[in-house]
Amino acid sequence: MKRLSALFLALLLILTACGTQMPDASGSSAGSASGDVSQEPAPAAVPFTLAVYPEFSLHPTLAANRANLTLSPLLYESLFTVDAAFQAQPVLCQNHTASEDKLVWTFTLRSGITFSDGTPLTGQTVADALNLARSAQGRYAQRLADIISVTAPEDAPRQVVITLRRPNGALPLLLDIPIALGVEERPAGTGPYVLSESGLSLTARERWWQSGEKALPIQSIPLHAVNKSDELIYAFDAGEVSLVDADLMATNAMGYGGNYQTWDYGTTDFLYLGFNIHQGPCRSPQVRQTLAMAVDRSAIASVIYANHAIASPLPVHPASPLYSSEAASSAPVCDPEALATRLEDQRLQNQAFILLVNSENIAKASAAQRVAYQLNAAGLTVELRQLPYEDYASALAQGNFDLYLGETVLTADFDLSPLLGSAGALNYGGWRDGETDGLLYALHAAALEDRPAAAENLFVRLNDQMPIVPIAFKSGSVLTQWGRLTGLSPVRGNVFYQIEKWSVR
Repeated sequence: MKRLSALFLALLLILTACGTQMPDASGSSAGSASGDVSQEPAPAAVPFTLAVYPEFSLHPTLAANRANLTLSPLLYESLFTVDAAFQAQPVLCQNHTASEDKLVWTFTLRSGITFSDGTPLTGQTVADALNLARSAQGRYAQRLADIISVTAPEDAPRQVVITLRRPNGALPLLLDIPIALGVEERPAGTGPYVLSESGLSLTARERWWQSGEKALPIQSIPLHAVNKSDELIYAFDAGEVSLVDADLMATNAMGYGGNYQTWDYGTTDFLYLGFNIHQGPCRSPQVRQTLAMAVDRSAIASVIYANHAIASPLPVHPASPLYSSEAASSAPVCDPEALATRLEDQRLQNQAFILLVNSENIAKASAAQRVAYQLNAAGLTVELRQLPYEDYASALAQGNFDLYLGETVLTADFDLSPLLGSAGALNYGGWRDGETDGLLYALHAAALEDRPAAAENLFVRLNDQMPIVPIAFKSGSVLTQWGRLTGLSPVRGNVFYQIEKWSVR
């Protein structure tokens, strides 16, 4: 698959009208297997092989290398995993309870689990791993910022107690964090495979605690050593690496070639249109609702993001149980004629607007171009400012905009407080609304069974006030050599989810 060129994307903006679907430019569809070139599968030249950067850490909470982190689910397990429907499924955790105020959670671990070096899994080892994950050097420090303490009771060796500063009725959704033993670069884990002494192969564990229920399709996985991204691309294109996890719409995304299949999975990477609510014409909710009619979510997701995104009129993924079809049907939709009429009624025609976007990402820049095109066609004068990231961030911080195209990665519980709370770190538009703050708090604190109703109440308020315009959630992509694998069901953070259902040729 080759990335769409900036010229091609620009032409699509002109050739496609609001609400018009163009043919899929990528040849792939989210959540299914597809390939760019229809050819008979070639005989496998090498065993199923994964990439590794041997010069970098493999520690699942301290490492930063994407290829090495892709290996983590094979070596390490977590208290929970988050499935394709954004629901927490227990793994190392046997059961859990929460205090009535949802501030203190107690998790009981399964018995008889050991790390690959024989060390028993205990509440203390899990507490140590989670405390490392939420430390300053951990990858999960921001996600776990609401945690005050993680402890292991002395009188209950299989329990872990987490105390929060803010109630969270869906804390398990944040705990798909790999549990490793210690801080070394290649620590022991409880997962189905163990790393060889050379660090260049994975071997199925004989005493893996799930081995009686799940038969692994591969007993030994060679690791192909690479040292830079170009080497990884070449190794995959040449068939020396069988699988890679990629964000095909990322800034500076690597361009893979050859014959391969694409398996997309949902993420919490959220694309939206923001407003300057503090000053200028976008202070009015009626104006914001009108401008929302220029956003063609479907075309942005299918054409500009080449189906590697899922359109959503709500700030939660459509696969989430929080998603409300009723609230979604009440959200503004792309309507050029109604847009022009309402702009005229509100005396906004020929009004000048500044729309910001980060120029370093081709897809985002093209999405902003499409929005600007629709607004200009309806009679506005929109100045699209495509800025390098540092200049873009500075302009947002200073309020030098009327609209901006934003992107943020939400947590799996879809906590919107950083984006829409009065004190939110990502609230660049200056949205201050006590009712919204109360609804955000109520959703965050709600018990699992009460969360959909709490989300519905929040969405009614957001549709009425329109502080942002939700556009889409990006998808991650697993690329595999053509015809080598079937049965993949990757999820965010674990491309090997339900590996026991794979078939490998």
